[in-house]
Amino acid sequence: MTKLSVNINKIATLRNARGGDVPNVLEAARNIEAFGAEGITVHPRPDERHIRYADVRELKPVLTTEFNIEGKPIQQFIDLVLEVKPAQVTLVPDAEDAITSNAGWDTIKHRQYLQEVIAEFNSNGIRTSIFVDPDKKMIEGASKTGTNRIELYTESFAVGYAQGDTGAVRPYAECAEMAHELGLEVNAGHDLSLKNLRAFKENVPHLAEVSIGHALISEALYLGLQKTIEQYLNLLK
Repeated sequence: MTKLSVNINKIATLRNARGGDVPNVLEAARNIEAFGAEGITVHPRPDERHIRYADVRELKPVLTTEFNIEGKPIQQFIDLVLEVKPAQVTLVPDAEDAITSNAGWDTIKHRQYLQEVIAEFNSNGIRTSIFVDPDKKMIEGASKTGTNRIELYTESFAVGYAQGDTGAVRPYAECAEMAHELGLEVNAGHDLSLKNLRAFKENVPHLAEVSIGHALISEALYLGLQKTIEQYLNLLK
């Protein structure tokens, strides 16, 4: 079964919009775990506009499932990850002013940089994943960095699927197969939802984990958090 890791950035966004501590990020994470999710994902950014670095530090001792920290490996982020030591770190090439992640790594151009960062994380027992577009050249490049996994950036699938393009999933299936052959495990995330996850899961092999935040939290406004997570878990079985 593919694991579900819930990105809780949007919980923090809601809290920060009003100030104070409602909704409480730690309480939300504990409830998400209790409802069956197998992981918690956070993506702290330098401006701390949603998840704060302090949240990351406070989450680690209370979580009972896998903790995945996403972000661009600037020194501040690297230091945080080495301090907290999550189960997994996902490296994302974010521009500092990006609203959300909008591209994968050029694993050929940035190979040496990624090799150095990944070697440090791996030596500290932290599993690494690289955020990549569904491009076989980038998958091959990732395999030469020392990473344990890739995370397929699924926005183009979600957009194509919403427009009725049944072939939008094909590049992901091919890249997942290639990654598996190269010894990499496969994660996926970005714009996956209750509407499109079944089609993705049924067509993309070797899928170890999906990380879902914006859609899941939005759907929970209508369905409730527990019911929403249960529906995701059912789709991933």
